[in-house]
Amino acid sequence: MDETSDEPPTSAVLLDNCHFSQVVFNNVEKFYIPGGDVTCYYTLTQNIVPRGKDWVGIFRVGWKTTREYYTFMWAPLPSDARSDTAVQQQIRFKAYYLPKDDEYYQFCYVDQDGVVRGASVPFQFRAETEDDILVVTTQGEVEEIELQNRNLHKENEELKASCASFQKQNIDLQEELNKTQELQNSLESLRCNTEKLELELNSLKKENKHLKELDDCREAELHQLKEQIQNVTSDKERLETRLKTALDRMDQLQSQVLNYEKEVENLSHMDRDKTEQLESLKEENRQLCVTRTQQKEQNKKLGHCMEYLKGSKAKQSLCLSRCLQNGQQQNRDLMKELEEQKRLFQILQAKKNEADEENQKLREENDRLLRHISQEVSSFSVVSQAQAPIPAPEVGGLLFGNLYSDFICNYFVLQASIRKCPICNEVFPEDIETSQYEVHVQSHLLECPLCSETFEKSNKQVFDDHIFCHGLE
Repeated sequence: MDETSDEPPTSAVLLDNCHFSQVVFNNVEKFYIPGGDVTCYYTLTQNIVPRGKDWVGIFRVGWKTTREYYTFMWAPLPSDARSDTAVQQQIRFKAYYLPKDDEYYQFCYVDQDGVVRGASVPFQFRAETEDDILVVTTQGEVEEIELQNRNLHKENEELKASCASFQKQNIDLQEELNKTQELQNSLESLRCNTEKLELELNSLKKENKHLKELDDCREAELHQLKEQIQNVTSDKERLETRLKTALDRMDQLQSQVLNYEKEVENLSHMDRDKTEQLESLKEENRQLCVTRTQQKEQNKKLGHCMEYLKGSKAKQSLCLSRCLQNGQQQNRDLMKELEEQKRLFQILQAKKNEADEENQKLREENDRLLRHISQEVSSFSVVSQAQAPIPAPEVGGLLFGNLYSDFICNYFVLQASIRKCPICNEVFPEDIETSQYEVHVQSHLLECPLCSETFEKSNKQVFDDHIFCHGLE
């Protein structure tokens, strides 16, 4: 057996399916001497492609399958593997593995598929004898042998031609079989590809159907979204219009509030002026009462004087009578003036009450407008605007005009001869200097450093509010 542990590839292929002409064995002896190595020479034709698992075996003549080898050796691969030329190869069998009997054997070339590609002529393993060295025949036998040899050679040539024809047919059939196998493989591959393509086509059809359904759903959603966007846009425009209207209304209300605040401020000043005038009128009324009391006392003195001078001369009586008449006339004038002052006081008091009522109404209207503005701002979620600055009223300016201008003019004409502090009602002598009088009056006042408007120190809160309004401007 072979010295390697690997078993050669074999098959149960019958002899009819083997191709013996693809490998040709050369220089095969009729017998080999036992106990010596045997060298096998063979030629690889262009019809065979040698592979790594090809092997050469020694078979006993009469073998049926490649499994019946006696021993084998792996066939070496040729160094030049070109398929268009024949390649000479040789392999050496060791004497230890060779048969020991004198049966007939032959070399066979088997490929890695277990198919025989070539076989040699039979040979024996035996010693050389004398019969093999010298053979004596007669001339007739020689001629007969030559004739037989010629016939055999002719038959051999015919057999070789027939074998070549069969080999060519076999090669053509093998090529056609290979082509048929390739076509069959291609057809099977095409069938598999067709099935795969059909499956993919069905899958793509399902996916396309699903995508169409999704596309329809998305178109419906897009249509809904467009409608929602249109609705939102219309709502936005409507809200913007309402917001613009509300802002315009708010600006109007704010301007009205500013006007109302100006009027309230003016009414406050007017109220303060009225209060001061009422205090002055009260003081003047008190002084007139004192003057009337003094006049009554003078009248009493004059009465006493009249009683005392009743016995005087006619000239003195006449003089006293004139003095009395003058005193009575002066008393009547003072009474008239006092009645006029009372009437003016009542008129001023009524106007003051009316102004107070109007001021209260304006304050209530101002509060109502502020509440309305707050509701408008909260309903539209508008951030409150910064409070507009409240301009300070002009000095001496009143919203409805100075209702007491005539009275004040008359009052100051009346008081021109009396120098009295309008704040604390302190009376100064007529010979006091004007600067001292002004310093005294100025000590009761607070002057705005921005608009030079003056306020009483007793109304410190009003002065602070006035300064704060300047800070908002």
